[in-house]
Amino acid sequence: MRWPSRRDVDLERVEVVENPERRRFEVRDGRTVLGWTTFEETSQLVVFHHTEVKPRWEGTGLGSKLVRATLDHVRDQGKTVLPLCSFVDEWIERHPDYADLVYDPSKPSSTPTG
Repeated sequence: MRWPSRRDVDLERVEVVENPERRRFEVRDGRTVLGWTTFEETSQLVVFHHTEVKPRWEGTGLGSKLVRATLDHVRDQGKTVLPLCSFVDEWIERHPDYADLVYDPSKPSSTPTG
């Protein structure tokens, strides 16, 4: 099997998919997993623990594509996020249009429940 090289990664071709068995979202090029973000979920809250892009694909924009797609999914579900993962937290800080998704304990509407 030939592994894609860094220059082979086409951000338009890769896809982000949920892998509920492993409790993570993955960014894939075909069947090849290039990166992932792990999470736990309640009926109203998604807690992100760790995000990783394999070293050979760091700096290609895959992490941003992964986080954006994952947060769009969370938004579509009507949930909030608790970004314990520093990558997700910093990404949201750089993209304030996603700040409304962050769990705020002072807001009754964002109170997590199981």
